[in-house]
Amino acid sequence: MFNLVDLTDRRILITGASSGIGKANALMLSRLGAKLVLVARREDKLMETLAELEGEGHGFYCADLSDVESIEPMVKELVATYGPFDGMVYAAGVGTSIPLKQFTPEKVQKVFDINFFGFVEMVRQLTKRGRYNPGMRMVGISSIAAQRGDKSHMAYSASKAAMEGALRCMAKELAPKEIFINAVEPAMTATEMYVKYLEKYGEDSGSNEELLKRQYLGIATTEQISSVVAFLISPAASFMTGCSIPVDGGLLSN
Repeated sequence: MFNLVDLTDRRILITGASSGIGKANALMLSRLGAKLVLVARREDKLMETLAELEGEGHGFYCADLSDVESIEPMVKELVATYGPFDGMVYAAGVGTSIPLKQFTPEKVQKVFDINFFGFVEMVRQLTKRGRYNPGMRMVGISSIAAQRGDKSHMAYSASKAAMEGALRCMAKELAPKEIFINAVEPAMTATEMYVKYLEKYGEDSGSNEELLKRQYLGIATTEQISSVVAFLISPAASFMTGCSIPVDGGLLSN
């Protein structure tokens, strides 16, 4: 049988792999044959993800990617241990809500450090000579918030819009190296962020009802997001770069 998305023996690094969309990506890509290196802050959660992966040859590394200066030595160590990479999924990030009246440069910096600067530095370090294989594919987990605003989401929306603006520029620089970079824009997904949303507004609230009217296919599962990531990280998407793909349950069609 012909398998369109085949990641057999492709070495892929996944950040934010201990929970949510990052963990779902890890499980999905391992089922497709990839050999993964998982990166996140909490070793206990990384070990839980690692135990659920299919196949062999996986590894992990504990790191806080908001510490941007730590990324270069981490990448050097990972390449020395596992060899050059065939792909990277950047799923690390924070979704902090900051109302305008509480909006300070310090708070915004913390959001940008991991959502934007960490992403750019990971791309910069992994695309140096000897650290990647030709045909490398990179996917950033952005958000539909890059296109649609909401109250208290200035820092989050701006950081995701910055990610997408950066990757369109990086796509042009990296294409001659046979490196391709895209983003996925999930709408509301059944992760901890949605749990916190329900705790704040309530499942039967007008806010949640309005959300479900706009996102009329319902709340996404993490598997629905990771299936699109799997396509973009595979050779099947070899004619795509600099793209941001909404996975939004119909939200943008309103």
